[in-house]
Amino acid sequence: MFEDMAKSPAAWLSGKGEEALVILSTRIRLARNVAGCRYPTSADSDTRKRVISYFDSVVTRTEHLGRGQYYKASDFNGLDRDFLIERHLISPAFLDGDHSKAVLIGSQERVSIMVNEEDHLRIQALAPGLDPQGAFDLAMKYEVEIGRYLEYDYDKDFGYLTACPTNAGTGMRASVLIHLPGLVLTRDIDKVISRITRSGLVVRGFYGEGSDVLGNLFQVSNQNTLGLTENDIINQINKVAHEIIEEEAKARSRLTEEAADMIEDKIWRAFGILKHARVLTSEEVMNLLSAVRLGHAMKVIDFLDVALINEILLLSQPAHLQKYYGTEMDHNRRDFVRAQMVREKLRSTGPS
Repeated sequence: MFEDMAKSPAAWLSGKGEEALVILSTRIRLARNVAGCRYPTSADSDTRKRVISYFDSVVTRTEHLGRGQYYKASDFNGLDRDFLIERHLISPAFLDGDHSKAVLIGSQERVSIMVNEEDHLRIQALAPGLDPQGAFDLAMKYEVEIGRYLEYDYDKDFGYLTACPTNAGTGMRASVLIHLPGLVLTRDIDKVISRITRSGLVVRGFYGEGSDVLGNLFQVSNQNTLGLTENDIINQINKVAHEIIEEEAKARSRLTEEAADMIEDKIWRAFGILKHARVLTSEEVMNLLSAVRLGHAMKVIDFLDVALINEILLLSQPAHLQKYYGTEMDHNRRDFVRAQMVREKLRSTGPS
């Protein structure tokens, strides 16, 4: 399952969109629960199955959702689940508990809807670059469509009710996946993260909550969902994203002024290793691609397309690599095949 998807680039990693050289993608996630049903974290198996049957009915009755690919968690093996996490279409928390879960993946993977994750429905929309309004509008199309058939749990004082109180109110999280090598190299990143946290946002790793930072990629999202409107949250993430971009630009200018030769050497070394190495770990590729992405943004390397950098980033992950080649591999074999894949992708680019 998903072998064909592995061979197609994800639309949200197209390298297009506003500020795409720094911000890879924007995500909006809406948490919703079905009125009259216990939430997944405390529901029994029959209740969770009932929610699945409600959503099954919505999928068959609506044109919008009917065009998507709909899967039950029981259809997945471990590699399928890892693949969807790497593709940011399900969360690691989706794996917890039994198999009374489902996921709908919309056209071009711009939307995914998890059923019975922490809440009954987690509707997420992804957009390339910085585009919280576009992602929100897309998520709301699905939210409104589903709301025609299912009554959401809503309180006139508290807004949308959720399994975790920190998600109540709008039930909305807006996040950006942002590349900050300049701030990491100048060691200003902790100062910037501290400022972001004080402004009511939170900084996480590449796969979101509980994950590590890889390749200098950070996920920044709002922390508060109660007492704010959706527009407030969109404006907040837009404002903070632009402030971070400005800080990153300053850091890159400082690197150019104070250590241009060292930075250029780091970038070209990274490109050389990617183009010629025979063994590469996924973490190593992420870090080398970070340097190459910086080189592209600083015009040190001008022959690479951001879309290609993003494609290699995605395919280098363990489950993607196995799906792409259609065979399961141990980690030693993956490291060898990963280096081979990267060499093939870069073969016709740059100096040999």
